[in-house]
Amino acid sequence: MSLNCGIVGLPNVGKSTLFNALTSTQNAQSANYPFCTIEPNKGIVNVPDSRLEKIAEISKSKTILPAKLEFVDIAGLVKGASKGEGLGNQFLANIKEVDAIIHVLRCFEDGNIIHVEGSVDPIRDAEIVNLELIMADFESLEKRLPALEKKAKGGDKNSAEQVDLIKRMLPVLQTGNPVRSIDFTEDEQNIVKKMFLMSAKPVLYVCNVAEDDLENDNEYVKKVQELAKKENANCVKISAQIEQEVSALESAEEKKEFLSALGLNETGLDKIIKSAFALLGLHTFFTSGPIESRAWTIPINTKAPQAAGVIHSDFERGFIAAEVISFNDFIEYQGESKARDQGKMRSEGKTYIVKDGDVILFRFNV
Repeated sequence: MSLNCGIVGLPNVGKSTLFNALTSTQNAQSANYPFCTIEPNKGIVNVPDSRLEKIAEISKSKTILPAKLEFVDIAGLVKGASKGEGLGNQFLANIKEVDAIIHVLRCFEDGNIIHVEGSVDPIRDAEIVNLELIMADFESLEKRLPALEKKAKGGDKNSAEQVDLIKRMLPVLQTGNPVRSIDFTEDEQNIVKKMFLMSAKPVLYVCNVAEDDLENDNEYVKKVQELAKKENANCVKISAQIEQEVSALESAEEKKEFLSALGLNETGLDKIIKSAFALLGLHTFFTSGPIESRAWTIPINTKAPQAAGVIHSDFERGFIAAEVISFNDFIEYQGESKARDQGKMRSEGKTYIVKDGDVILFRFNV
């Protein structure tokens, strides 16, 4: 699956530093001045999953292929973006193309790094970005409404449903709240998703803190956590500078020692990637054998034939059955053979909903 997360925020909050660390490259130029990033940089990252290594070890796989996620480093936004200020039009166009938003907020003081607003205030910064997205969505929906109302009067059911939803969303947007703060039914969510509204996209707030604040939450972080809860968004805390230092280390052992010295069990990047994965409503199933063990990305509640189709369209078209072993059983019985002997390998049909961690062998005929 090709899914991506856009990294956004005001200039000089650590977006490009975070992107560099995420992708372990220097693709995103990082500098102490606004609009350092103009064209969006893109990078593919592996989704950390210790289960895959354990499965591969048991299968004695020659190759390990983890799930992947794309991150996009988008230009910093300023007030007036929805009216074309700064790089506004370009920023908003880039936002529309991503599936989820990683919103980086500066939660540290440093007199050597200028802030475009002159002071550190992550809630104000979040509101600046959110308000621009809200204003752009409001204007977009207002423009669509007359044509949809005309079609609805002519008996078009789909247009009537959109009109009802837009009339619910406009007052919320007008009060400065994002579309994602509204509770929709699953059917309504599917309709809203097709409207490509920026403030409807799932958001992960990333609090960028100084090294000294990694262990305990500072006041800035606590305020962002409250904001995230109010908006039905998620929140994680990292130090982008530390993450870049970790990513520059060559060996896994060096990284482990570095993190241990800081009292950390995992990198902030791993937290972001895992949170982004969950934010997109995704989970993982595995295929495994002596040639390769691989993690496959699917939306939660995907049925077996559609999961098979992620591997190859022929698998879905000619689907017969899915031979399924849970991850825990695969580990306990040390692979497919013993799991089958112990009755832990199940044959599932077309209605089976694939669970996170399933190890699957698909049977198909084309």
